Amino acid sequence: MKLASLFSGGKDSMYSIFLAKKQNHEIKCLLSVFPKSDESHLLHHPNLSWTHLQSEAMHIPQITIKSESADTENEINLLEKILIQAIDQYQIEGVVHGGIQSQFQKEKFENLCIKLNLKIIAPIWNRTSLEYMTELISENFEFIVISVSSGGLDDSWLGKIITKNDIVILNDLSKKFGFNLNFEGGEAETFVVNCPLFSNDIKIIKGKKIWDGYRGRFEIVEARLNYNA
Repeated sequence: MKLASLFSGGKDSMYSIFLAKKQNHEIKCLLSVFPKSDESHLLHHPNLSWTHLQSEAMHIPQITIKSESADTENEINLLEKILIQAIDQYQIEGVVHGGIQSQFQKEKFENLCIKLNLKIIAPIWNRTSLEYMTELISENFEFIVISVSSGGLDDSWLGKIITKNDIVILNDLSKKFGFNLNFEGGEAETFVVNCPLFSNDIKIIKGKKIWDGYRGRFEIVEARLNYNA
């Protein structure tokens, strides 16, 4: 099936593409809505401007649109707009979506796909958090933490590439502080810098941490595809 990916650049949307391709689907394009602010309850937001490097690394074209409001209905309308563009331009038949447990997101995306007569593919829906996070590392997905907003997650995680040992530590922290290990509740956000889908990895040349004592983010200032790898 020809699919578009609802794409954020984080581990969930990227791994969903990986699994959809394993199921012999064809990913025709990436769809990214750039939210106005971090108030969005529907869309991933940090470092979206660097997703063009991921698009280049995967050789999959990207369609982007900017939101002028954090209102969920406005963001749904923009998603509908770029989905219609993807139908016209790439003849997509469905959408691959990286939701795991968020019923709110699932309902919004499903209703939109029904309206546009598109199938929805959600390869990681209802996956067990520890199994899923461990599998990401085993499948050679390299991702950094680009925001944290939960007790138990301090600024030492910002900009860090997550390893198998880190998953063990995060699992213990999630039990102690009550956050979701897979971060789907917004406890943290991620950005994939390398995976089996990439022809070249992404080299972050410069970044900066912003930390307020409880929450923070890692902003990519300069990055490029690593053609020397």
